[in-house]
Amino acid sequence: MYIPKPFKIDDWKEITSFVKRHPAVDLVTVGDGGEIFSTLLPCVWDTTNLRSGYFGTLITHISRGNEQWKNIRQDQNALAIVHGAQAYISPSNYENKNTDHKVVPTWNYQAVHLSGTLEVSEDIESLRKIVTELTEFHEASRKTPWSASETNPEYMEAQLKGIVAITMTVTKVEAKYKLSQNRSKHDQQTVAEDLANSAKLEERVIATEMQRNLNQG
Repeated sequence: MYIPKPFKIDDWKEITSFVKRHPAVDLVTVGDGGEIFSTLLPCVWDTTNLRSGYFGTLITHISRGNEQWKNIRQDQNALAIVHGAQAYISPSNYENKNTDHKVVPTWNYQAVHLSGTLEVSEDIESLRKIVTELTEFHEASRKTPWSASETNPEYMEAQLKGIVAITMTVTKVEAKYKLSQNRSKHDQQTVAEDLANSAKLEERVIATEMQRNLNQG
């Protein structure tokens, strides 16, 4: 990922927290014939076992009817893109809009790229474990969490046969927060205030992230 220095995020706690807040990825792979595949998939990033050159394991599952998994070789390199909020930034927020007029629109966003090698499995017990982990992760914040064990056993078995497990061994982590850090503090504050008044939820989220970044520093 192209990351100019002002936008680069290195804080491990911040990166893992971001992925937990946005627990889905665009999984991008390339088939043997050069075909590009991409599917949005729910995921859990397990970072409990870290070592040099290894940044945990990303687990997910994909529909058996999706051609993407059939075009994944064992240990194939892949990219998982985690998206945050996005916002259009109007040059009307910049101090120099009425002086030298050297202003243009831009786009603010947050994203994390996880790269690594993939393993595909049709093993039912592996799938059961992945589905259970994904469910527990997403249900944890609910007042009365639902458990996969509550499902009719025969129905669960039938559903598991309709999906395939995908595990990524993460070998590279890149994080980018483009929040106008290349502009003056005054411009950043003006942009944040403008977005805070937007009718679009995503733009208000970016406003919050910009304000958090300004408050830190």
